[in-house]
Amino acid sequence: MKHYVITKNMKNLLFIAIAAVVALTSCNSSPKLSGAGATFPAPYYNLVFKKFTEVSGNNVTYGAVGSGGGIRSLKDKTVDFGATDVFLSDAELKEMGSDVVHIPTALGAVVVSYNLPDVKGLKLNASLISDMYRGVITNWNDEKIKALNPDLNLPDQAITPVYRSDGSGTTSVFSEYMSKVDSVWNKELGTGKSLKFPKGVAAKGNPGVAGVVKETVGSIGYIGSEYALALSIPTALLQNSSGNFVEANDKSISASAETDIPDDTRLIITNSNNPQAYPISTFTWIIVYKEQDYNKRTEEQAKSLVSLLKFIISKDGQDLAVKTHYAPLSAKAVEKTQAIINSITFNGQALANN
Repeated sequence: MKHYVITKNMKNLLFIAIAAVVALTSCNSSPKLSGAGATFPAPYYNLVFKKFTEVSGNNVTYGAVGSGGGIRSLKDKTVDFGATDVFLSDAELKEMGSDVVHIPTALGAVVVSYNLPDVKGLKLNASLISDMYRGVITNWNDEKIKALNPDLNLPDQAITPVYRSDGSGTTSVFSEYMSKVDSVWNKELGTGKSLKFPKGVAAKGNPGVAGVVKETVGSIGYIGSEYALALSIPTALLQNSSGNFVEANDKSISASAETDIPDDTRLIITNSNNPQAYPISTFTWIIVYKEQDYNKRTEEQAKSLVSLLKFIISKDGQDLAVKTHYAPLSAKAVEKTQAIINSITFNGQALANN
């Protein structure tokens, strides 16, 4: 059996090799970011987070658990950022324990999808939608629906409303619009992330509602526009405040946001008075703590988060929004959002220019 003697030079070489491995590992251990929240922008977020990881080396994971879950996760400090389709009220902001800022990432639409084979170009208004979800209109060949769609051959088919089972920003945006324009809905169902619907089928998340509508003839459901496009589900033309029946697309969604934007970007844009606007349009936001030095976070984590936010509102990031059928932020919205990102600090020091 041979015995090997480790010389002093060999020890030095071994220490150098170990140090090199440690240094290399340190260089490759980029901060990891995690977020949770709205399912509405998930197709866009999945793409933009992947691209950010490619260009920065910083991994981002996202759980599409609904806006309510995203707000709770940020409040519990179990994620780096939350995501929501409805901005936090003043009361909710106070409950977060520290200052939270809203970062608009794109604009989208809540569409009313339906499953009626061979029926295209269905027109609906808020009154009809309200009657369907409240169980007043129960069949697709109801005279009220036929009156708005005289050229369509509407079937003798029962209506199955589909709605969200989870706390949802999509539900909040949809119900805020419905309450604004239909007094009966406002009185009987109201607005919020969760509602008590008198009839229909509940499903979790936008994917769940879209899946039920896709598989159920006679169904109707409110979902993010991207999910309807992804599954090729028809969507109704909705009547806006000017009386026009409008399809949800980049132009009609963007038209809703042609208004003054407050510095904190907390703005409702449903039921716009723009004649070309789609009536159920909304910003979607990422929410983060303004002061990032909390819960044993590192400055590198905070810097990585700011880099992610800056990438999302960059031209490359906004181009990805368009590719996934969301509307990009206007120049004015980007300007306001950049100012918010510049206000994010670590131990009181601004991070955006570091």
